Amino acid sequence: MLRTWTPLLGLSLLAGPALAQGTYKIGEINSYKAQPAFLEPYKKGMELAVEQVNASGGIAGRKLQLIVRDDNANPGDAVRAAEELLAREKVDVLMGSFLSHVGLALTDFARQKKVFFLAAEPLTDKIVWESGNRYTFRLRASTYMQVAMLVPEAAALKKKRWAIVYPNYEYGQSAVATFKKLLKQAQPDVEFVAEQAAPLGKVDAGSVVQALADAKPDAIFNVLFAADLARFVREGNTRGLFQGREVVSLLTGEPEYLDPLKNEAPTGWTVTGYPWYGITTPEHQAFLKAYQDKYKDHPRLGSVVGYTAIQSLAAGMRKAGGADTEKLITAFRGLELTSPFGPIRYRAEDHQSTMGAFVGKTRNENGKGVMVNFRYADGAKFQPSAEEVKKLRAAD
Repeated sequence: MLRTWTPLLGLSLLAGPALAQGTYKIGEINSYKAQPAFLEPYKKGMELAVEQVNASGGIAGRKLQLIVRDDNANPGDAVRAAEELLAREKVDVLMGSFLSHVGLALTDFARQKKVFFLAAEPLTDKIVWESGNRYTFRLRASTYMQVAMLVPEAAALKKKRWAIVYPNYEYGQSAVATFKKLLKQAQPDVEFVAEQAAPLGKVDAGSVVQALADAKPDAIFNVLFAADLARFVREGNTRGLFQGREVVSLLTGEPEYLDPLKNEAPTGWTVTGYPWYGITTPEHQAFLKAYQDKYKDHPRLGSVVGYTAIQSLAAGMRKAGGADTEKLITAFRGLELTSPFGPIRYRAEDHQSTMGAFVGKTRNENGKGVMVNFRYADGAKFQPSAEEVKKLRAAD
């Protein structure tokens, strides 16, 4: 069961005698109550990484201490939590956030307060481009990167008439803009015949599905996730929206969103996701075993993100010789480490990591959705050049 966090209550993953030895405090802010499907596994991934780092001697003998706050999926609450973590808890660094508009608020806060911030999960490109700053780095493959991974698959379908559905906030808007731009470049004759922007968490699936069906598209690009995705799939199945139509769908292959669909899981959608059950690399097998041994459960993508975020901070602190903000910035520019997905690097030009994603097809197997025919898309191959970034990114 998900623990309830409030801005005034936190979690310390280190207590007792170890505190006397000195710690590096990590202030973590996230939408635990609003997005439990992703963030409960994310928290478990963090806990596992903190345990491993501290068991191996910490950072030059100093342990990591994680102090968590809930942002209530609200930018104002996130900033207030960050202020409290700095002022009262005296944290050394900030990390976290899930929703893009919340992540942008914390990015700006980091700039104003000159504090190091690792944006673990929010996908908006603005975090490392238009709103990017010297204090903010981002781990997860961005909206641009994941859309760029899907566009070659979409263009290969050779479908002319596309309909689009997305959550109407920063992440959804930027995903759609990037998809339109990149698909038009790859397939100049493409037409976008319908566009449905749904309020986050409040999609009117019946009207959305009917509007898409009325446009008679050849294919659909979907950006909905979590409960909105479940409602959309259920209504689409009921009304036959997906019959005879290709669907390209961002994030749908993630267990957080695919597992709850159960026997309603679609077959044949092209998606980004995390097929934990089929990844056989040594790095992933080691992570999978450690996670299953500790939690008696399989990891979700959130587990990987939370785990790798903590491991990134640990690697950066080791390289920097501590948690001094300026030294951490220098250490993170070009920082390399091994994640459960393999080697990743934080690019100096925009502070974006090269962590990738898996691209494949969905299939309903015995009443459960899985990813098949998948491949790992290395994030380093789906990022703008340094010259392009200079045009996109404000001066630090």
